[in-house]
Amino acid sequence: MKHPVRVIALIALAALSAMAFEYPYVTAEPQKTGWPLTDEERAYVLKPEHDRRPGRETNKHLPHLWPQIPSAGSWGATAWLDTHAKLVTYVKANPGQCDVLLVGDSITQQWGSPLDKGVLNDAWKKHFANYKTLNIGIGGDKTQNVLWRLDHGGVEGLQPKVVIVMIGNNNMFFTAETGIEAAARGVQMVVANVRDKFPQATVIAAKILPAHAPDHRFYEDIKKSNLALDALKIDRDPKVQVLDLWANFTNADGKLKAGLFTPDNIHLSLAGYIVYAERLKPLLDRLLAKN
Repeated sequence: MKHPVRVIALIALAALSAMAFEYPYVTAEPQKTGWPLTDEERAYVLKPEHDRRPGRETNKHLPHLWPQIPSAGSWGATAWLDTHAKLVTYVKANPGQCDVLLVGDSITQQWGSPLDKGVLNDAWKKHFANYKTLNIGIGGDKTQNVLWRLDHGGVEGLQPKVVIVMIGNNNMFFTAETGIEAAARGVQMVVANVRDKFPQATVIAAKILPAHAPDHRFYEDIKKSNLALDALKIDRDPKVQVLDLWANFTNADGKLKAGLFTPDNIHLSLAGYIVYAERLKPLLDRLLAKN
């Protein structure tokens, strides 16, 4: 029998986690959760994303809330929604337990995705071939897009043991409006959403990878966003572990390490994924050995 004090502590922690997750703004979106979408919701999310931002329904400009409030992505017409639908079908075909769930944008998608070749890349297979892994990354996603997907069928029926979240790079396009802290709070909100949906899982929150070069606005805003995330102390939750990869991908002078990125200096080469996998390996092996 478990020690009663420990049982009480675990109950209190679970209650705190459940209470902690709440969006700071309620939009006019007609269907806040669930899949499939109602006709009304489908019509709503097919509006351009800027017409669905928090405050838009009352002509208020609230950019500091954009990264924290669920919003379907928009690539024109139904393309983004169709992509999400493909991942919902994929998740439904793989219900129940999995060892690892990958959540994020293109850097996550390029681990290997059902949206592409349908197999995980060689870096993942080398270290984690024995782990049942599902990948729901979508290129171009911001924190708010991931939040929407999590709430609209994107993970329904899954029981992951570990969830790896890497998100926030695409929020850098909007930091001039939202500010840095808002981008960090968007990452925090994604982690909180995942914790709410999977209270038994451990979340590995990978900080945003460097991109471009020192003095480039993106590079500097990513660095500031990661510092702002540090200040939020999301790893006070014992079920959240923050993974800082900055030193693995930059030289002493701050420049990106040669060979670890593709020519755009944003996405990772296979060599970059090998470095990422090597950092993940001791974490995943330890966490999954407990389950």
